[in-house]
Amino acid sequence: MAAGDRLLEHLLRRAGFGASHDDLATFGALSYSQAVDRLVDYDAIPDTVDGNIGKPGYVGTTSHGPFSPNTVGDDARQRWLFRMLHSQRPLQEKMTLFWHNYFATGFSKVAGVVKAENATRLMAAKASEDSQKQRGQIELFRDSALGNFRDLLTAVAQDPAMLIWLDGDTNTKAKPQENFGRELMELFSRGVGFYTEDDVYAAARVFTGWNLKEPADRKDPTGSFSFVYNANQHETAAKTFSFPIYADGGKTIPSRSASGGMQDGLDLITALASHPETARRLATKLYTFFVNETTTPDAGFIGELATSYLQNGTGIKPMIRRLLTSAQFQEQSNYFTRYSWPVEFVVRSMKENGWNGFSLGSTLSPLVSMGQELLEPPNVAGWVLGQSWFSTGAMLARMNFASTLAANQKFKLAAAAAAAKSSPQALVNYLLDQMTIDVDGAMYADLVSYASTGTVWTGSDAQLQTKSSGLAHLILGSPEYQFV
Repeated sequence: MAAGDRLLEHLLRRAGFGASHDDLATFGALSYSQAVDRLVDYDAIPDTVDGNIGKPGYVGTTSHGPFSPNTVGDDARQRWLFRMLHSQRPLQEKMTLFWHNYFATGFSKVAGVVKAENATRLMAAKASEDSQKQRGQIELFRDSALGNFRDLLTAVAQDPAMLIWLDGDTNTKAKPQENFGRELMELFSRGVGFYTEDDVYAAARVFTGWNLKEPADRKDPTGSFSFVYNANQHETAAKTFSFPIYADGGKTIPSRSASGGMQDGLDLITALASHPETARRLATKLYTFFVNETTTPDAGFIGELATSYLQNGTGIKPMIRRLLTSAQFQEQSNYFTRYSWPVEFVVRSMKENGWNGFSLGSTLSPLVSMGQELLEPPNVAGWVLGQSWFSTGAMLARMNFASTLAANQKFKLAAAAAAAKSSPQALVNYLLDQMTIDVDGAMYADLVSYASTGTVWTGSDAQLQTKSSGLAHLILGSPEYQFV
């Protein structure tokens, strides 16, 4: 597969964050099926990217004090952005982002309970680097990115950040807490319209005793947080639902002893994860994330993906492999049919234009202005996707970021474009190819006009620096570039 192949570029935008020159060199020699295999079977590739933070040739970071992504929120955000930009396992990072939105958990509420340092640990710490082996929620998503959905649901139900976020830490038999049970059914599995208010109360009772084990001082920055099943806080009576829990059609989780009551939650999670409506809902969300969010998905293809999920025991990887190799994914009419999330826009911009001398710290405020702060989704439903990303203020933030990045990279852009200095048209063609987009005739004419305006074209270094940077700014801010 040749570098510059539009299908390859489409694959790397959707299953990653765009394509750098090195990415195209890596994938360019592969057939399409081999490229998909490399993305999906990422466990075969060593995960050493974090070791490159601070090294020459990689994007920089900015920290107030020693860089500490396990305990400082902004440092954690920069580490994740670094991974998105430089990881050799881009699909893993893309799915981590998908799950972060799917199981949206907000840093601020967690920090309000356990202090900011511990909130960062619970959201983003790497267990291998934490004194108490604390694993943050983002690391859970990364570890489970293409794993088994039932297992992921179980792990999320026991995740310390989620226990705080949806009040599992206060779910007791005296006061059953409904938040997690409701969202488990409404957002995490079957969806709206497939449960009743009585189901919500039953689910709250199912998870009584699924609590948080924490240090004596919950604000101790070295404390250990973990899930604990408190048998003495579990409500042991039978719980009946409006939908089947068991394979024989039974809708009632039987009365159990307190010591065996944790099985109630496992039974409910299994029932929800294995339900055909959950399969269809997940298939639809993955379709809109990877294929197209501007048209109604084909019901037959959604059914095929859902069947794959169910036949593979709620496995995500077979769904993703089938999706990426499908005719629907590869169809040209589905290119550029998903609105770019702010973090996708920022990372792709750097991949395709450069990062030398740039710091990820310079992306954090712009990302907030664009409407997406990592670790801080607005509510349990996650970010509002699609055209909602493009308010006037958010689009201005994208344009301003494009200007900052293009100006910062003007020497790199000019040097890379030296082979295209023969004419304004050649320069425009080169940059459009580097940024893997096609524009209509009017936009193309405007770009050529900008490149031609001013002194007579000579292709000098100074002219290339000015025009390459200016064109990059215009292309990054164009309507076409806001799609992936």
